[in-house]
Amino acid sequence: MIVVDTNVICYLYMESAHSRHAEQALLKEPDWVAPLLWRSEFRNVLAQYIRKHLLSLTESRQIMNEALHLMEGQEYEVDSQQVLSLVAASNCSAYDCEFVALAEQLGVVLITVDKQLLDNFPDITASLTTFAAVQGPKH
Repeated sequence: MIVVDTNVICYLYMESAHSRHAEQALLKEPDWVAPLLWRSEFRNVLAQYIRKHLLSLTESRQIMNEALHLMEGQEYEVDSQQVLSLVAASNCSAYDCEFVALAEQLGVVLITVDKQLLDNFPDITASLTTFAAVQGPKH
């Protein structure tokens, strides 16, 4: 099991330089989890793609449904006190600290490309690129 931030989920559905790494990470560890916040962040990314005419509303709805299916039963609430403690100990947003809090709560690593998260929480985070390249297949 790994915690993934919203960007990692996005890379599976919206082509980027990190898409291949996200696909490799999913193959190597298919048990992805995230705080419920991922949904709002993901919808916001889709909204940007719609407004820039990179995706149609129909395409965006399909992508949202696929992502919801991927994360079904893998979403968690996080403790607000823990999130605020992480905010106070870092210069990361409360949004980002939700992902760190979940990783701490479950005792697993948070996979991200967010340099600020990687720098502030090196003991509980790993870069997507490193994870995809180093982590061996589980199955």
